[in-house]
Amino acid sequence: MSRLSLALLVVLAFGSIGARHAHAQDRERPITLDVDAREAPRGILHARISIPAPPGALTLRYPQWIPGEHGPTGPINSFTGLKITAAGHPVAWRRDPVDMYAFHVDVPTGANAIEATIDFMESNSPSGFTGAASTTPHLAVISWNEVLLYPAGRPARELYYRASLRLPEGWKFGTALPIQQSAEQGIRSKPVSLETLVDSPVLAGEYFRAIPLSEGPISHELDMASDSREALEIPADVLAACKRLGVETGALYGARHYRDYHFLLTLSDHVAHFGLEHHESSDDRVGERTLIGDAKMAKIAIGGLLAHEMSHSWNGKYRRPAGLATPDYHEPMQGELLWVYEGLTTYLGNLLSARAGFATPEQYREMLAGTAAFLDHRAGRAWRPLIDTTVAAQLLYVSPGPWSSWRRGTDFYPEGQMIWLEADTVIRQQSHGERSLDDFCRRFLGGESGPPAVKPYTFDDLVAALESVQSYDWRAFFNQRLTSTDPHAPLGGVRNGGWELIYSDKAPDLPEEPDGGGGVDLTLAIGAQINGDGTIGDVVPGMPAARAGLAPGMKLIALNGRKWNADRLKATVKTTNKTKEPLELLVENSEFYQTLRVDYHEGARYPHLKRTEGTPDLLEEIIKPHAAPAGKG
Repeated sequence: MSRLSLALLVVLAFGSIGARHAHAQDRERPITLDVDAREAPRGILHARISIPAPPGALTLRYPQWIPGEHGPTGPINSFTGLKITAAGHPVAWRRDPVDMYAFHVDVPTGANAIEATIDFMESNSPSGFTGAASTTPHLAVISWNEVLLYPAGRPARELYYRASLRLPEGWKFGTALPIQQSAEQGIRSKPVSLETLVDSPVLAGEYFRAIPLSEGPISHELDMASDSREALEIPADVLAACKRLGVETGALYGARHYRDYHFLLTLSDHVAHFGLEHHESSDDRVGERTLIGDAKMAKIAIGGLLAHEMSHSWNGKYRRPAGLATPDYHEPMQGELLWVYEGLTTYLGNLLSARAGFATPEQYREMLAGTAAFLDHRAGRAWRPLIDTTVAAQLLYVSPGPWSSWRRGTDFYPEGQMIWLEADTVIRQQSHGERSLDDFCRRFLGGESGPPAVKPYTFDDLVAALESVQSYDWRAFFNQRLTSTDPHAPLGGVRNGGWELIYSDKAPDLPEEPDGGGGVDLTLAIGAQINGDGTIGDVVPGMPAARAGLAPGMKLIALNGRKWNADRLKATVKTTNKTKEPLELLVENSEFYQTLRVDYHEGARYPHLKRTEGTPDLLEEIIKPHAAPAGKG
């Protein structure tokens, strides 16, 4: 060993000791974040942040790229009232002229910390993710990234925070955040990394219920808050399936990467409805009467959502595409592998929902048929390959609805499901039933159990892992499907599974999702969606409605010379196979009126899967429960 090498090792050793010392100091003197949510019922949060800092220039950042939202969605416009002090004296701040999420301050001589106070004004928009509506007079979902600043220059996993939250009187809460103290006035966390803090939202409410789902060293819990007490009454079969989900995920992945897991289920008509994954919890939001309304809808809606978001604990949080495993909330994410992150999770979430008993095999197939048909009527397939929808995800999440069929949207969710279904069937066929995608899940997404961790991967890693399960040209398999501009959907998994996609005039035996606006979706028939007020929501290029001249934004006034309504339109379309006359639509376009004639004669058109005689039913094998009937999650 040369003297130079020895010197270098000494420097590195002392550097490592220094880094460990700084790390220990962070734990001993963490950034403190105190959030007052007592005004959450009227949509206001107050926060006070104390950040240790030596004198000199300091840049503070507001989180911009939010994990799981796949875009620069940090709600900076709702971040208000910023004031900064040091040793009790005001300190001026200035926003960066290029980076709108960065604030520059000069810490004065003699100070060793700064204190910032902020207000966060909750949005009432029903569309979006955590930056959208998240509070009502009776509940609140607190996403910590909305009410904090962090010093630039260090990874989120190396910055330590101690958070406190004060709630309205009488409210209860659920969270995966490690809690040090809980009292009537609120909660106080243990010192945790900024990464853990942002990954641990809090659900709180006046009407709150916590239900244990499993026992053992790793527990699962369903935490629910709603705008009414009765909405928290969960049907016995839904609760049984929730418990079963924890068992089935254990059987599929073979390991867990969380200490405990919390489903944070919000039941309200006044918050944005979505699901957002976290490592040890999920932020799941549905309508107020989801559990106490239609029984079929309760199981399917809850099952699909919970299974999808929970699966992200393995696929997305633990194993994460390298382009999405950014060190902080400032570096832009690269979503090229979202067809794995979201597409594979869509596939696994749906099959886990069936395995856990949220959906019957028949319902699983009907939903799969609906997905296949949706993708097969996506006009934009002819110009936009699936891979571009992943790269441009941050644009597509917020793109407008009109012309979505031609533009395409975040199709990597449903189309990813179809691609991974095909991959599963290929493994089963090539191995003569010896192996399946479950083996890949255990090897690649499961690994060893332990506390939360992030293990990034690349496309090459993915291909190698699949090769280790079943020898096949997986690189060519995926590349062909990701770059294709074939106008038809990839239905190889349906065919390999022993089924084919067909259409008939019989509606599927599935609960209808509450539209709320009384609209009509005729995409598979004339190629148009009509909103409840008659406005044309979307039109599929090349289909009868588009050929007749219909376009998004027009408004339907009359059908065949009579004032239109949803029931009349559906009934009339259903009888088009018995007449040669076109549908006559009187439409308003801006302040002008015109009559369009839609030449369509196929009647009602619904998708279904039909068994292919003489072939193995792999779909039945795929969704068959894999865990023993009884067990602990």
